[in-house]
Amino acid sequence: MKKLKYLSTAFILMLTISSCTTQKPLYNWKGYDNAVYAYTKNADESSIEDLTKIYDKLIEKPAGTRKTPPPGVCADYGYILIKKGDIAKGKELLIKETVLYPESKPFIDRIIKRIEQ
Repeated sequence: MKKLKYLSTAFILMLTISSCTTQKPLYNWKGYDNAVYAYTKNADESSIEDLTKIYDKLIEKPAGTRKTPPPGVCADYGYILIKKGDIAKGKELLIKETVLYPESKPFIDRIIKRIEQ
């Protein structure tokens, strides 16, 4: 009986300890939050350049367990490029967003239609 009690205590302890491990994040944001905050606050050329560098890193070398850019990054970067006048690359990134995240397709399609008008 004592042996069963020790075994069950050991099993519960092992189960508790193993459930405390952290999971790897799905996406790695690589300083995105600070860059977006600076861009939103200032919206000057320097903050736009910093934000586009972060977007390039997130899109070219995605990290995290999914190994894809985080949701919305391609769309936001595409929108910024369109505002700067690079419509072709901006549309390409918007389309990439719909490929990575199909649930965004209806919204992105409306944006592309407005650009083409």
